Amino acid sequence: MSTEMHKLVTFRLGDDHFAADIHAVERVLRYSPPTSVPDMPEYIEGVMDYQGRVLPVVNLRRRFELPPIPVRTEMRTLIVNVSGEWIGCVVDAVTEVASYDPAAVAPPPRLFRGLAGEYVKGIVRRGERLVIFLDVERLLSTTERIALQQAGAEALSNG
Repeated sequence: MSTEMHKLVTFRLGDDHFAADIHAVERVLRYSPPTSVPDMPEYIEGVMDYQGRVLPVVNLRRRFELPPIPVRTEMRTLIVNVSGEWIGCVVDAVTEVASYDPAAVAPPPRLFRGLAGEYVKGIVRRGERLVIFLDVERLLSTTERIALQQAGAEALSNG
């Protein structure tokens, strides 16, 4: 029986705590407003130039239908790998990098259906706190990623 520990990057959206596998997160950047792109879904803040690549920037608050907040100094953009493509994910704050036992990840409750359930790998207990373990691969569909790449390249070349 393996007791190999894995690491999570944990972050906040409002009062809720979320996490992504550390292997999916390339970097954590201070938040900087991205270049806006017209005719995109509300949860897409725009695009950013990251190491010579155009990345879509997803506001996870909007993606999860949470109320908007003003920009704060603790806001961060996580650069995450989604099916081999990089995207930026705006979060309220990054709280820690924590170790966890993969066997301790509880499956998501059945009430996590529809939109919310698509993104959840499971629930991880961190002391008294429950952390929602996200499946970053599912944050954007393939169709959304292709449309964003095309729109982003146009926006940066015209801007």
